[in-house]
Formats: sequence, structure tokens, C-alpha cells
Amino acid sequence: MGNQGQLGLQIDYTGMMKGPQNPDGFRNEELQGLQTKLDQAKTSLEIRWEAGQLDFTKLLISIKEQVPEIVKYADTVASRFDNFVVLGIGGSALGPLAVQQALNHYYYNELPPEKRGHRPRLYVVDNIDPVRFNELMEILDPKKTLFNVISKSGNTSETMAQFLIVRDILRRECGNSYSEHIVVTTDKEKGNLLPIALVEGFHRFVIPAGIGGRFSELTPVGLLAAAVCGIDIDLLMDGALSMDHWIWESKGVLANPAQLRAGLAYLSWQKGKNISVFMPYADGLKTMADWYAQLWAESLGKRYDLQGREVYVGQTPVKALGVTDQHSQVQLYVEGPDDKVLTFVTVEKFKETRIIPLDAELPEDIHFLGGRTLEELLYAEQKATEYALTLANRQHQKIILSNLDAYNIGQLLLLLEWETAYMGELLNINAYDQPGVEEGKNGTYALMGRKGYEKKKLEIEEFGKIKYTLK
Repeated sequence: MGNQGQLGLQIDYTGMMKGPQNPDGFRNEELQGLQTKLDQAKTSLEIRWEAGQLDFTKLLISIKEQVPEIVKYADTVASRFDNFVVLGIGGSALGPLAVQQALNHYYYNELPPEKRGHRPRLYVVDNIDPVRFNELMEILDPKKTLFNVISKSGNTSETMAQFLIVRDILRRECGNSYSEHIVVTTDKEKGNLLPIALVEGFHRFVIPAGIGGRFSELTPVGLLAAAVCGIDIDLLMDGALSMDHWIWESKGVLANPAQLRAGLAYLSWQKGKNISVFMPYADGLKTMADWYAQLWAESLGKRYDLQGREVYVGQTPVKALGVTDQHSQVQLYVEGPDDKVLTFVTVEKFKETRIIPLDAELPEDIHFLGGRTLEELLYAEQKATEYALTLANRQHQKIILSNLDAYNIGQLLLLLEWETAYMGELLNINAYDQPGVEEGKNGTYALMGRKGYEKKKLEIEEFGKIKYTLK
């Protein structure tokens, strides 16, 4: 049982449905019984679309029109710089990393320039660990490096701290030309980074006002880094647009991929599946699991519903990698608490494979591997894991990509964003804010001495007086 899109991506949800080996699976009637609720969700999403709260889909065409400008700039800087460094956190970092790892050589930075198409190496600084930051700066030549500062508000403490340090280094090393080594991606009209960029002459790209960080990969936030590293962002946007069309135009949960995924997630959540495991079977998709984890957790983990009632909803996302985590996590998924639903992501055709050599002198028990390929072994491992989960009556489904190219990745990114939007409506929460994160941000401002946060600082200091410490 599955659902195939017009242009490649498939969703196989057999492992979610009732069958001879899955007696506790969902019946078609249960899934289709959600249609009224899903139709109401679609109406709510259409209202959000009109209000500018669904710009990750609404602005796709206008962003696609910006691709030539982004590519032109990317090609220009690629010929000038050896390194491209993203300074960002959350969606500003996870998205670019996910797309880079999915679509470029796994060891891209280690390749000689000619094998990278003479494109810059990519580094994404997504944290403020001083050791890691200093060690990166030790290996970079500032005069041959372009830094992309990504912050819509210019209030992101981590990114702005990185920026101030980098700008200071560039001023010392590059003199009056330091501004040519910084490109900013920020709000079009407001924020702390914009006036700095205007005064100091940094090249600018715009983060659309209605798109939050975790939904921003298909904007200049992610497209610039991808283009600088030679990824076909035009094809990436084509994939996203095809998925967008499929979701808008398909009617019914059995035809609409976002409704199907969200509907299954909602049913599983109602049955106590509080953990959503995202497990790709391709190393290129490893960081995609990190991106998904932020999208799902930050969007859906909410204390209050839209009416202000305390609900404490949300599935906990867990990232895994096949086959690595068959040897670390799957034991728990098969025989541990039945509180998880798994999504495998597989690739039908890898761009390369490798034949396992035959050797008659090896022990009989490993002869079966000879002459087969690593691709065949990977498929067998994934299928065997599905089988083990089915025997244990554990819920699972599979997203199948025809191959690992920009078009398929564009489809996947937008599908997961749309699924999250639908799940937010089914849970009756705001999937686009993050109040739990904001409290931590405000606490950081207070402790670091930002004006206006003096009362908060006193509250935190008072709170910190009570300690239980073992030394």
C-alpha cells in the first residue's frame, strides 16, 4: 500500500496499516475518518496563507525568481574565495548543512579544488564553543574567506557574537576591503543587522518576514550556500514547487502526501506514540534528520493550544541513521516501550555503488557477500529492519526518493514543512512560534547585561542561589 507522486517521491505507509502481520495497525476507515478534520485544517491553513503566516509556500514562486540573482553572485564569489563560512544557528545552520551533505560529495571540503569545480569549501559555525571557533579560525585565511552572517532580527546572540569577532579579524587582516568578505542575510526593513550592513556596505540577501528559521531553507538562507558550492538551486526549487502543487491540488488524505503524513502522525500520537524517529538509509541524509528534528520539535512542542488552554502536546523527534543505528537504537524500537513511530527515508538509485569482492579462501559463512554490492546490502538491511518491526507490531513508514538529487531534496524539504503545518492544525496549536525558546533568549540577554533586562537578571541570580552540588 503506498502513494506515488506525479514526479518521483513516494510514501509507503504499509507498516502503519492493519494487516495479517500488523493487527494493531490503522484501518482505512480510521485514516479516512480524519478527512473532515483535515479539510478543516486545510481551511485554516488557507486563512494563514492569506495572512502571510504560510509564506514558506506562498513565496515559493517569487523566491524561484530570485535564483538567477543568487547564482550570479555565488558564481562571482566562488571564483574569489577559498572558503565560505555560514555564521548562523538553528534553521540558519541545519538547513544549509542538510542540503550540502545530501547533494555534494560527502567529503567535499577535503576534495582538491578541481574536483570541487573550484568552488569554496563550506563551513557552518552553528555554535559558540570557543575552542571550536578558535580552531576553525586557525585553519582559515581571512583574506580568502567569505562569511555569510544569517540573522533576521540581528538579535541572535550567538550569531552576532560570531559576527563581531569575525569583523574585528577582517578589519585587521583585510583593511578597508574587509566589507567584501561579509555577506548578510537578514530582514528587508528592520533589525540590528540591516543598518550595520547598509553603513558598512555588505552585500545583502533578504529573509522573508513571514518565514521562520526552521522553514527558511528554501529561501536565500539556504539557497546562497548551496549555490556557492555548486548545487543546482533552480532544480531544488523545481522539486519544492512540484511538491507544493501536489499538496495544494490533491483532494483527500489518500492522495495528498502532507495530509497523509500528518494524519498518520496524528493517529499514532493519539495512540501514545510520543516519539517520532526519522531514520534515513543514506549517509547523505544524515544531517537531514537534524533539520527535521528542529522542524518537528520547535513547531509542535507547545504548552498552550490556540484557545490558551494548557495541552502540553508534541512528539519528540529522534534522529537515527541506517544502518549505523540498527546496531545502537533498533533493539529499543523492536523490544522497548511501544511509544514510537518510525520514518525510514530510502533512495531507489544511488549515484555510485561498490561490488564486494569474491574470495573463495574466506570462511564459508561470509561467501554470500561476494559478488553482491554495498547498495544491495544496504537495501537488505533496511528491509530486514522493516520486517523485524512488523513482526514486533511496531508502526513504521517509508519515504522513497527516486535518487539523491536537488529535485528530490526540494520535494522532501517541502513535504516535511507541509506535514508539520498540517500537524499543527490537527493539534490545534501555533506551529510557527517558539515561546519556550524565547525565555532562554531573554535570560541570556539578562545575564550578558543587555539594557532593559535588569529585572530578569535579578530573578535568575535569585533562582541560582539554590544549588545541589556533588564535588
